[in-house]
Amino acid sequence: MGEKTRTIATIVGARPQFIKAAPVSRALAGTFHEVMIHTGQHYDYGMSEVFFEEMEMRPPDFNLGIGGGSHAEQTGKMLIEIEEVLDSLKPDYVLVYGDTNSTLAGALAAAKAQIPLAHVEAGLRSYNRTMPEEINRVLTDHVSTLLFCPTDRAVQNLLKEGITNGVHRVGDVMYDALLHNLALARKHSHILRSLGVKKGEYALATVHRAANTDDHARLTSILEALGSLSKPVIFPVHPRTRKIIGEMGLAVSQNVKLIEPLGAFDVLVLQENADCILTDSGGMQKEAYLLGVRCITLREETEWVETVEAGWNRLAGVDKNAIRAAFENWHPSGERPALYGDGQAAGEICEILARQLR
Repeated sequence: MGEKTRTIATIVGARPQFIKAAPVSRALAGTFHEVMIHTGQHYDYGMSEVFFEEMEMRPPDFNLGIGGGSHAEQTGKMLIEIEEVLDSLKPDYVLVYGDTNSTLAGALAAAKAQIPLAHVEAGLRSYNRTMPEEINRVLTDHVSTLLFCPTDRAVQNLLKEGITNGVHRVGDVMYDALLHNLALARKHSHILRSLGVKKGEYALATVHRAANTDDHARLTSILEALGSLSKPVIFPVHPRTRKIIGEMGLAVSQNVKLIEPLGAFDVLVLQENADCILTDSGGMQKEAYLLGVRCITLREETEWVETVEAGWNRLAGVDKNAIRAAFENWHPSGERPALYGDGQAAGEICEILARQLR
């Protein structure tokens, strides 16, 4: 008789997690039975379904349809629903990604059910406890059995908190995803033509973190800064951000082109060809680094400190003058060290899980 196929329950809910999960799912296929649980944290087509279609991922086995709500409401609903699914599945491992409410709910549900937990992107720290994402990271790491770290710094962060067992420096699955998706993106995306822009002639902006979107003064300052730049700004707007801009009655300069959320391929092509990326997204800071595009981070701190230290990322916060000065006067030069592994993180994650379950 053959060896029993082990079950991995993967929990995702937000757009960056679909991108990270794709290379890992490809690596797991054939060795494990993977069950994909989508919490529904990102629930509209532009933020969810299009990513599964583009990256040729099979649809999730479960879509919990949680949707929006306060952090407590969202996490609580997810915890109830995930617990029920895990109880029926009885998986050998639960796999979570990053730092969203879906991550925390999956981690807590696994811990309560005494199912081993693996955290991809473990050990990241911004050391800003006012960020919900920071709380989610810390709590998830402290209940994880396996901690898959993208960088040496992440390993050091865990060591400071006394976490040494089950820690593996595997590199970054976002690099795996980038290498796989970039070739497809260049072939399939026509976004530059449809927007009427050319390489190096525009900036790309994204804003989604609650600290920026929910604060009238911060969001106003960001929009004014974007409007003051010497190149046009393409701004794919998260549905929640668009709603808040409308509710606050904020003015948006003609220099800033608000567009609907885009699929992964269109985003990659816009990133690769931008003169500069202005973002509060952790994943986009890292992708900018990997693509060799300068990045201005619309936050006061970052969990991807290596990109700042290497000279390719500037922390500008939301200060209009600082954002404009960085955009107009700062151009990185020099090497970009290979901070995030060799693009083979997913395979290593699969091998470690297999060893654990033998």
